[in-house]
Amino acid sequence: MTEFIQALKKRRSIYALGDNLTQSKEEITALVKEVVRESPSSFNSQTQRVVFLFGDAHKKFWSMTEEALKPLTPAEAFPNTQAKLQSFAAGTGTLLFFEDMDIVKNLQEQFELYADNFPIWSEQASGLTQANVWTALAQENIGANLQHYNPIIDEAVAKEWSIPSQWKLRAQLVFGSIEAPAGEKEYMEDSARFLEFN
Repeated sequence: MTEFIQALKKRRSIYALGDNLTQSKEEITALVKEVVRESPSSFNSQTQRVVFLFGDAHKKFWSMTEEALKPLTPAEAFPNTQAKLQSFAAGTGTLLFFEDMDIVKNLQEQFELYADNFPIWSEQASGLTQANVWTALAQENIGANLQHYNPIIDEAVAKEWSIPSQWKLRAQLVFGSIEAPAGEKEYMEDSARFLEFN
């Protein structure tokens, strides 16, 4: 098995997170920046943007998310939601992934033939970057799980951290020490997923 496949297998959704990492904030930041720089984007447009939340900012984000979800969640279901969000806050930090929509719009104007595709390609670039960062963290034995509380929290996030208006929030990767491993992963039958022709 190649090292690449092993890395992919190691990247799992870790929900039991703690704040006991051996890596420094600076080391994590440097790793993520390098991965984002090397992640592909259409026309090398580099639309991906990342906001790093550590310490109080990380905890504030999950508190804000809880506040945003409370009025939208049935009262009987909210304790479960609250417990889930608190498990995220127990981690070390959160990465907010954005796409710079000004670049997307400029490309649409510049290359009209592909105008409809640029928003799609932007989403693909974002997804690739998220997966690459997640895998790189896993290689360092840093647990993570990917969340999507946008657009519910977009306005509050933009206000709290002065996010440029053209940045569109796409996902949140919460990370920390691995306090319990991921569960067993199940796979579909290959016959349902793959076709091969000669």
